[in-house]
Amino acid sequence: MSAWQDAGGQSADTGRVARDRGGLHLVPTELRLPEDGGAAGPARAWPGSWQPLGARFHTGPDGRPGTNFALWAAGAEAVELCLFDEEGQESRFRLQEQTFQIWHGHLPGVLPGTRYGYRVHGRWDPWTGARWNPAKLLLDPYARAVDGPFVLHDSAYGHVRNWPEREVADTVRDNRDSARHVPKGVVVHDEDDWSDDRRPKTAWADTVLYELHVKGFTKRLPGVPEELRGTYAGLAHPAAVEHLTRLGVTAVELLPVHQFADEEHLQQRGAGNYWGYNTIAFFAPHGGYAATGTRGQQVTEFKQMVRALHAAGIEVILDVVYNHTAEGGEGGPTLSLRGIDNAGYYRLQPHNRRAYADYTGCGNTLDTTQPQALRLVTDSLRYWVSEMGVDGFRFDLAAALARSPFEVSMLAPFLSAVSQDPVLSRVKLIAEPWDVGLGGYQVGQFPPLWTEWNDRYRDTVRDFWRGVAPDVRELGDRLAGSSDLYQRGGRRPYASVNFVTAHDGFTLRDLVSYNSKHNEANGEDNRDGTDDNHAWNCGAEGETDSAAVNALRARQLRNLTATLLLSTGVPMLVAGDEMGRTQGGNNNAYCQDNPTGWIDWSLREDPRWGPLTELTARLIRLRRAHPVLRQRAFFSGRPAHPGGLRDLAWFTARGREMTEADWYAPGATLGMFLSGREMSERDQLGRELTDDSFLLLLHAHHQSTRFVLPGEPWADAYELVVDTSLEEQREAPGTLCPAGTALTVPGRSLLLLRAVGGAAPAEPPQ
Repeated sequence: MSAWQDAGGQSADTGRVARDRGGLHLVPTELRLPEDGGAAGPARAWPGSWQPLGARFHTGPDGRPGTNFALWAAGAEAVELCLFDEEGQESRFRLQEQTFQIWHGHLPGVLPGTRYGYRVHGRWDPWTGARWNPAKLLLDPYARAVDGPFVLHDSAYGHVRNWPEREVADTVRDNRDSARHVPKGVVVHDEDDWSDDRRPKTAWADTVLYELHVKGFTKRLPGVPEELRGTYAGLAHPAAVEHLTRLGVTAVELLPVHQFADEEHLQQRGAGNYWGYNTIAFFAPHGGYAATGTRGQQVTEFKQMVRALHAAGIEVILDVVYNHTAEGGEGGPTLSLRGIDNAGYYRLQPHNRRAYADYTGCGNTLDTTQPQALRLVTDSLRYWVSEMGVDGFRFDLAAALARSPFEVSMLAPFLSAVSQDPVLSRVKLIAEPWDVGLGGYQVGQFPPLWTEWNDRYRDTVRDFWRGVAPDVRELGDRLAGSSDLYQRGGRRPYASVNFVTAHDGFTLRDLVSYNSKHNEANGEDNRDGTDDNHAWNCGAEGETDSAAVNALRARQLRNLTATLLLSTGVPMLVAGDEMGRTQGGNNNAYCQDNPTGWIDWSLREDPRWGPLTELTARLIRLRRAHPVLRQRAFFSGRPAHPGGLRDLAWFTARGREMTEADWYAPGATLGMFLSGREMSERDQLGRELTDDSFLLLLHAHHQSTRFVLPGEPWADAYELVVDTSLEEQREAPGTLCPAGTALTVPGRSLLLLRAVGGAAPAEPPQ
């Protein structure tokens, strides 16, 4: 059906076109909509309600079950609701009611599991940002479940992809029906009150994050039944939960689980978007990770996974992609928002409304300065907290959400809305504090309530241990919680999410095994992925039989892991790093839905990697047992009470406190004394906390050094707790070293020593 008439020009099956402004457009005429329903369709749509948005199954005004449909489409001239039966036969119903720019109607007899979409009528004038095309079936932005993929086909595009004049192809409307090739929403019955769930509510300072991919974590996990591998149910399985609890992590950070679509260039190569950073439905759990089905079962399965993790004391944090959608730029498919209200959802160029403002590198940017786009994001976030049980979010390219309207502003509507929201202000909020636009790098700039991925921590720790740091100044800042970045505005040390690796980049093992990326398998001639890896292969590129190189790599892995888990801030591990997972040097495995991207669980039983797993678990236990290792406030460098020790002190290898000149001198050795005797923290009853004191020694030079252990008032002696020069750590190494002793620190190693004795704690003021 076409609601347009010939305006001059010609086109075969793409509608009539006219020349104007150097491009092509179509001229509207009277809309001719089909009669409501079909032979097998339900009764005519009733008025229904304009809220809530989406498809909500409930009891209708006649006492019978049915579904209310509500879609915001401000500039539309008409909206058709389209229902699909089991054979894919479509029935259309015109939504007659419009309230506050929301088209709505109630259909009695429409039950959960019903597939649906919309066709939205309006102007086709891409030059002004108008891209309505009723030939394209559109996914409800509020769909709570999605069935079917985006299948690469010309009809899924609102414009003529093969138009001879390529430079204006996106302005020529394609009138072919897209329904067979695009995903459809599913009506879901959802009245879960979560009364049987107990959220862990782990304090930020006590949190240890573990980034994982739902499919990659469980695809080859022993103990998980084959039919559950790679799914939400697989992650809920006791075999998966047992590994997490044995390791001791407190929260899983799941790579994107919102429904996503595979990009055109990947489908053309027979590949797919494995990581999932290409969202198309912000309310729907990705159907590809469901073992039970995609007609609403994925919602129940996801909730059961959350409950299982909560029961084990593990929080669930979602990596969310609200900065852009899978529709891409002007040449992308028309799947949802583009065809509902293009200018109402996306940032368009101010002087060329045909083009998108792309701050994400993905073709488009969601415009959260627009009320409805902002509502879509905040409604989605609240839904995942209140109705899906999650405990927080990591925001991909968060700076793009904070642009108002062009430059990044910490007073942007999105940040303001979240800060005052009674639901969202209570959950964990993690920013990836940059985007690809001008001025997009915003590390340390987000407001209170927010934590941030700290890439300066990542680069500093990598550079120190590979021996290229010019001095130890920045290392000291990163070990102590990055107060230079986060102390302003009342933020705390846990504003810094410390990480050495993430999904995006080398695995930990590859970081010490490769100097350069090896992404040939991605099919992009090794052009993709960063070249700035701060990596060192320890003397050989890739796998080697050299015992010396492999021993050095194993020590470097222990150094990096220990540094991360003994630093102030929130540590984030990446799944598999604790057992030596490798991607063969691929630092951008976003399309590797295969053994490259999956965890190889045989490593857990490999005697070469078992000690690393045990060290990781031991360090997490040590961190949990000692509050001095997970500070809730920044160090002051002063005593908590008159006459007491300073809470933090820095030492040179000579055993004396560092001077200003020492920080600027070239060096690869640093001593950090953490005093637990007079901590500034209090427990819930207001009592002052005390803890053991520790001396952390880091030495990155290849030759050993002598480090004089500080004497009174710091300690009488020191007990060795962790020594990364050893392949295996005893639970309590127990070696006691008198203060003043010149302790030999092996080359490229980290030592943690517990202080014994020393000055008595000062009496707190009365």
